[in-house]
Amino acid sequence: MIKTKEALIPYLLLVAALVGGLLWHASETVPGLGRTITTGTANVGGPFTLTDQDGKKRSLSDFRGKYVLIYFGYSFCPDVCPTTLGVVAQALDDLGADASRIVPVFITIDPERDTPSVLKTYMAAFGPRFVGLTGSPKDIAAVEKAYRVYAKKSPIKGGGYGVDHSSVLYLMGPDGRLVSFYDELIPPKDLAKDLKAKI
Repeated sequence: MIKTKEALIPYLLLVAALVGGLLWHASETVPGLGRTITTGTANVGGPFTLTDQDGKKRSLSDFRGKYVLIYFGYSFCPDVCPTTLGVVAQALDDLGADASRIVPVFITIDPERDTPSVLKTYMAAFGPRFVGLTGSPKDIAAVEKAYRVYAKKSPIKGGGYGVDHSSVLYLMGPDGRLVSFYDELIPPKDLAKDLKAKI
């Protein structure tokens, strides 16, 4: 759950990157500016190699040719993560046959507790199409950085810890590049509608 102002940083970076990317892609006449001809992409995302819930090494390149809907969270999350994954599951059900073009991927931000076996049980609650990924703290930190994810351990009263984190769904294209992103609060029907338009 997001509890600090620092958690807004990934959202601001994503918005800035996407706006910059859109402007960078613009190729139209703007009054007073003439013709703008530029190219470029938003610098969010990148390759990774992590371990799935079956103990198998998986890379972003394994999903080439399909769209990948990535969410960062952790299995011990009490509310935001299961709710968001439930939204994804419902949206994919609503897509019908088109859902086969999208791979839903959950990447843990709590690799110390989210082992492959823990993720296997957790992912089963959302359906067989979900891929859960974990790795070493170093590997996870690198992926978090690439996707502009905010995650910070927070002690819980009575012992243990939770993880304050940003909550963004990233839609990556068949070429591995960012297509769009969604807030955790998007309703399933709206997510399904936009995914259908994007893919």
